[in-house]
Amino acid sequence: MELNSVILTTGSSVGFFKLVNYGIGKLPIPETAQRNVWKWKNISTSFVHSLLTGVWSVLCFCIHPQMAEDLIETHSVFSHALVSVSIGYFIYDFFDMVINQKISHSWELLFHHVVVITCFGISVLTYRYVGFAVVALLVEINSIFLHMRQVLRMASLAKGTLYRVNSMINLGTYVVFRINTLAWMTRWLVLNRDLIPLVSYTVGSVGLAIMTAMNIVLFYRLMRSDFMKSSREKEVRKEKEKEM
Repeated sequence: MELNSVILTTGSSVGFFKLVNYGIGKLPIPETAQRNVWKWKNISTSFVHSLLTGVWSVLCFCIHPQMAEDLIETHSVFSHALVSVSIGYFIYDFFDMVINQKISHSWELLFHHVVVITCFGISVLTYRYVGFAVVALLVEINSIFLHMRQVLRMASLAKGTLYRVNSMINLGTYVVFRINTLAWMTRWLVLNRDLIPLVSYTVGSVGLAIMTAMNIVLFYRLMRSDFMKSSREKEVRKEKEKEM
C-alpha cells in the first residue's frame, strides 16, 4: 500500500466507525443504558471493532502464513490494510472520548490509544513490523468478550447465565490472547533486538511495558469484580442461612 492508500484507508476507517456509532444510536437501547447513551454507543462501537479486527487478524496468518516466520519484513496488503483500519478506529475513539468525556475519567484509555497509534503508525509508514502489529491485534479476540461483558452489565444482565458464560470465556481468552500474546511479543522483541533500529526498539519496548502494566491492572479488576465478588456473596448467603 502506498502512502495515499494508507491515508485513504485510515480516513475511511474513521468515517466507518463514526457511521457505526451513529447506526447504533438508532437501534433500541436498553432502559438501564439510557442513563449513559454515549457510553453504550461507544462500547458497542468498540465491540464491532474487536469483532472485525479479531477475526481479520487470524485470517491474515491463515491466508499468508509466511508472515509468522518473518514479522519484520513479510506482510500482505490484506494485513497492512488491517493495521491501517485499526489506526482509524483508535483515532476515532480518541476524539470520541475527548469530546464526550472528561479527560480525568478516560486518561488511561487516551494514553493507550496514543501509544497504539504511534506504534501502528510507524509500522504502516515504514512497511516494517506489520506482522508484529497483526500479532498485537490478536488481543482483540479477547476484547470481543470484554466489551460484551460491559454491554451485558449496562443492560442489567450481569446476573444471568449468559453473563457467567461470557465471564468464563473472557477470563480464558484474556490469559491466552492478552497475557500470553504480550509475553510472547516481549520475548520476540528481546530476541530480535539486533535486527531492530534503536528508535523502533525503544518505542516498542515502552509500548509493551505500558500495555503489560495496564492489562495486569485490568485483569485484577476483572477477577475482583466477576469472581472474587461472587465468592464473597456466596459466603455471605451461607452465613445468613446458618443464622436462620
